[in-house]
Amino acid sequence: MIRMMSATVERWPVAGAFVISRGAKTYVDVVVCTVEDGTHVGRGEGTPIYYEGESAQSCVAALQAYTGPLDRKALLTMMPRGAARNALDCALWDIEAKRAGAPVWQLAGLAQPMPLPTAYTISLGDPDRMEADARMAAARGFVLLKCKLMGEGDQDRIAAVRRGAPTIRLIVDANESWHDRDISKETADLASLGVEMVEQPVIRGQEARLVGVQASLPFCADESCHTRADLDRLADFDAVNIKLDKAGGLTEALALAQEARERGFRLMVGCMLGTSLGIAPAALVAQSADWVDLDGALLLAKDRVDGLVMQDGLLKPGTLWGMGQ
Repeated sequence: MIRMMSATVERWPVAGAFVISRGAKTYVDVVVCTVEDGTHVGRGEGTPIYYEGESAQSCVAALQAYTGPLDRKALLTMMPRGAARNALDCALWDIEAKRAGAPVWQLAGLAQPMPLPTAYTISLGDPDRMEADARMAAARGFVLLKCKLMGEGDQDRIAAVRRGAPTIRLIVDANESWHDRDISKETADLASLGVEMVEQPVIRGQEARLVGVQASLPFCADESCHTRADLDRLADFDAVNIKLDKAGGLTEALALAQEARERGFRLMVGCMLGTSLGIAPAALVAQSADWVDLDGALLLAKDRVDGLVMQDGLLKPGTLWGMGQ
C-alpha cells in the first residue's frame, strides 16, 4: 500500500536573476512530495504558480491535508490542479515505475525519450543586456531563444537579441503585457525580426481581444490554458503551452497534449523555475511538441545530482526520476 512520507519546501538559488514583466526572482521555492510502499520510494516536485496565489507553504499544506486515495486517476477529481497535485502525481508515477521495474515512458505508452532542443530564456532587461545574454546563449549551443517582453520597447529588445544571435530561432513571451498595444503591429514588427511565435499576448480572461486580429505570428496560450477544460475558449490561439504545474501533473498534461493535438492546436511544453526532478516528467510530454521550453533547471545556480544534462544544444534525459530502478 502506498502512503505519503513527506511534503517539504526546498529553496534553490537562481543563477543571477530571472526577470519577467511581473518582477524578478533570485531563488525559487519548490515543493517535494515523497511516497513509499515499504520497499520503493517515489518523488515528485512542483513549483507554485505564484500568479495564482500559490506558495510552497500552501502546497505543502494541501498535500498534508489530502486524505483521498493515492491513485493518479482519483487525484484528477479529488485535488485541484496546481503544483501540489503535480508533485504528488509525479511521485506516484515514479513509484509505479519502480514497482514495475520499467521506466515511466513505457508505462505511459510513449516512445523512448530522445534529447530535446530546448529554448533558453532571455530575461527581460535593457537591449544591451539582452543582446549580451543572447550572444552567450548562442555560444553555449542553444538553437532556440525565448525572450521575455513587457509591451513597451519590445522591438528594440528583439532587434538587440537578433544582433547578439543573428541566426538563432526566436520566440517571445509577452506575459500578458500587450493589453494596451496594437497587437497586429507588434506581431508584424516582430515577424520582420525573425520571431516565429508569441506567447500569451493578452491578460487571461481577455482572450476576446484577439478576435479579428490580423496577426503575422501564431499565438500560444500560457496563462489562458491550464487543463483540457480551457480548450473550448481558445479558438483565437494557434497553440497551447503545457506546463505540469498548471495542469496538475503528468497525467493531465499527457491528456491535454493528446486532446489539443486532436483539436488542431500546436504544442509548446514549458516549465516554471525548478530542478531536474520537476523538469524530467515534462520532458516526456515535450517529445512531440513544436516548441520545447524546459530550461527551468538550467537557470538555477545548481541542480540536483543526476539531473538532466545539456550538451550540444540538446537537453538529455537523466536518471533522477521515473526510470523504474
